[in-house]
Amino acid sequence: YRGLTLVLTFLCYTSYHLSRKPISIVKSQLHPNCSALGPNPRNDSNSSTWCSWAPFDGDNYKELFGALDNAFLVAYAIGMFISGIFGERLPLRYYLSGGMVLSGLFTALFGFGYFWDIHVLWYYIIVQVCNGLVQTTGWPAVVACVGNWFGKGKRGLIMGIWNSHTSVGNILGSLIAGAWVSSAWGLSFIVPGIIITTVGIICFFFLVEYPEDVGCSPPLHHVMTTSEKDPEAVTSNEDPLNLSGQSSVGRSDSPREPAEEPEAISFFEALRIPGVVEFSLCLLFAKLVSYTFLYWLPLYIVNVAHFGAKEAGDLSTLFDVGGILGGILAGLISDYTGGRATTCCVMLVVAAPMLFLYNHIGQNGIGTSIVMLVICGALVNGPYALITTAVSADLGTHESLKGNAKALSTVTAIIDGTGSIGAALGPLLAGLISPTGWNNVFYMLIAADVLACLLLARVVVKEVRGWCGYMARKRGYVRA
Repeated sequence: YRGLTLVLTFLCYTSYHLSRKPISIVKSQLHPNCSALGPNPRNDSNSSTWCSWAPFDGDNYKELFGALDNAFLVAYAIGMFISGIFGERLPLRYYLSGGMVLSGLFTALFGFGYFWDIHVLWYYIIVQVCNGLVQTTGWPAVVACVGNWFGKGKRGLIMGIWNSHTSVGNILGSLIAGAWVSSAWGLSFIVPGIIITTVGIICFFFLVEYPEDVGCSPPLHHVMTTSEKDPEAVTSNEDPLNLSGQSSVGRSDSPREPAEEPEAISFFEALRIPGVVEFSLCLLFAKLVSYTFLYWLPLYIVNVAHFGAKEAGDLSTLFDVGGILGGILAGLISDYTGGRATTCCVMLVVAAPMLFLYNHIGQNGIGTSIVMLVICGALVNGPYALITTAVSADLGTHESLKGNAKALSTVTAIIDGTGSIGAALGPLLAGLISPTGWNNVFYMLIAADVLACLLLARVVVKEVRGWCGYMARKRGYVRA
């Protein structure tokens, strides 16, 4: 059942990101370089934008693209704070599958604008807002499901691998959207809409929310009796990847008395969990950088490297390939060192100069561009992946909650909702700044990386002091 849960939730969130990606691929087709296509075949105007799709055929097309991105992301950020509260109180299977079906509907409606010949900006804005709201059902639900099945042990590595669904979804979304972007861009949205709807129906029939639903023992952070009496017993006995699928407490011969069902915690109670505020604010700036690349990288490649829309979309997938590697590496290192915040901070520090180098030398050749995109993707998405998965799950099952797993969805929604504010700001700022030059966009991204690093300073200091105290005790300088 653990394997089934990982596979199903992986497919679910892959399809969520698959349905978000087409807009970044289609942008270059909504306002292409018409002069490169030859003379105007209509012969009714000398306009250089005869091949563009109204209302994106004006000189303010970058601002309009920014408005489209912002409509989705602001709605997503607002809805995320509410979504976690509903996720704790509704059946996760119904909540997740219903949100996926609605996401498929609104994704397809954007594509139908092509076939229905709609040229009204407000239609696309409204569809994006609705899609942003329903897509908030995804992340709190899938993280809560995985957290229900897995204890803390090697959670960073497991979730680092599992979190590659974000990059896999972006890659598949780019390839699927690129297949129709030059012929009938409406299909670039309709096909992903059909895919996420299909996966949502599969999720409805096969997802198991809790181990208890099929007679399995819950992971150790759900069991209150032993952990409350002897916290060290939890550390010594925990084995989240146990072949039998049960914790040592769950294998006890003595019958376990039914525990009273814990109540879901409030929004402000979740904020008081140590580390929630710091990691939430850090994710705000980390996600700002990641989503700016998600929505603007193909257009940047078209404008700077002068590739076609399909080639730029294919090349942009390398950033997500780096994201897969970065998420796994961050999870592995943080499990080995026990320093989630330090791992994030180091990767953010290295990411800042790499962004500068990519902007200045990343287009000096196809080989250089490939290498720089993979490295930037790993360094930018590594901390983002670690915070949204392992850190969220750790905080959602923090010792201060005394085994109450009902906080997991709420904590996840707070962290990702705060990050989504940055995800909304990034593409919006890129749309406003890019007319002044792409260099300024990258300076904004570098500044965001530095701020993300600084916001984790207190947690990093705490982790370093913990390591120093451990080494001192190990050498016998301090009495244990």
